[in-house]
Amino acid sequence: MAINNLKRHELDMNFGFLKDLTGVKETTTRKVSSIWKLLMLLVVGLCGVYVCMIGVDNRSAFQQFPRKTVFQVKQQQEEHVTECPKLLKSHTFTEHYPHPNTFDRAECTCTPVHTFVILSMQRSGSGWFETLLNSHPNISSHGEVFSAAGRRENFTLITETLESVFNLDWMSSAAKNECTSAIGLKWMLNQGVMEYHSELAAYFKQKGVSVILLLRRNSLKRMISILANAYDKKEKLLNGTHKSHVHSKEEALMLAAFKPMIDVKHLLHNLQRVQEITNDALQFFNGTRLLPLFYEDLLNSPSKMLQVQEFVGVKVQDLQSEQVKIHTRPLQEQIQNWDEVSRHLQGTQFEHFLQDKDYF
Repeated sequence: MAINNLKRHELDMNFGFLKDLTGVKETTTRKVSSIWKLLMLLVVGLCGVYVCMIGVDNRSAFQQFPRKTVFQVKQQQEEHVTECPKLLKSHTFTEHYPHPNTFDRAECTCTPVHTFVILSMQRSGSGWFETLLNSHPNISSHGEVFSAAGRRENFTLITETLESVFNLDWMSSAAKNECTSAIGLKWMLNQGVMEYHSELAAYFKQKGVSVILLLRRNSLKRMISILANAYDKKEKLLNGTHKSHVHSKEEALMLAAFKPMIDVKHLLHNLQRVQEITNDALQFFNGTRLLPLFYEDLLNSPSKMLQVQEFVGVKVQDLQSEQVKIHTRPLQEQIQNWDEVSRHLQGTQFEHFLQDKDYF
């Protein structure tokens, strides 16, 4: 009995020892497992930080790349400019070397450029005249840039737009190539020109911008063109499309079929107002390098375009336009109330408009 109790006691001691030993191993295993988990979390955390840092670096590099490219192009342009010879002062007009921000002029970096503006009034032949200029390989005239009112809200915006055009950065269908040597635009007198005439005259003189003032002698014919164009803008006679200028005789005949009714009550006042604007424009820009032109003279004397090419400083060539004149019939056939208009103009300073001998 005593022996059995002794054995049972020994077994209980051995079992307790094993139990304690097992408990030690379990505790040790748990500690080791926790350490590994901490190490794994640390490694994962470090990897995450590393990946984030690489992503930020790559994003920064991507954002800075275009600036670096623009800087490199600009640096190349400046290097080209430093190699250009000084411009001769023997010309009657001013030239400069543009430094475009949008492209590199490459081999044409040292091709000097002369700047000009075409000042005119609507329906005075400026569209046809500009197509003639743009048929020259070295002339780019960008149309009515300031027809958008937002570009002429103040003189600062005007000068910024002009600088963009004259620096060859203005993109339009008229843009030629890097070797353009005469750059300009068409600008209607009622698009801020008369409002800022003092500032513009000073700017043109300072920058050496030449001014072509394109006018129309017969303001009555201009009035017919304005009314007919307004009518077509509303009715869209050519297959539902409005066209201010046409390129076929068939289209011209369709538009010329409309005969406007002239408001004789305000006729004299309107003609006088046009004459006043014309005189003011001649006076305002008289101090600039100015070439006054009349639409009728360009039609009657093609040699006038030779003078224009010499004025803007390009090699004289035969210039062509695909535009077709719309109103070619005798004047009395173009006005619905011709007899009434004729009576109101007879004996006035505008009576000669009725003679219809300026062209055609």
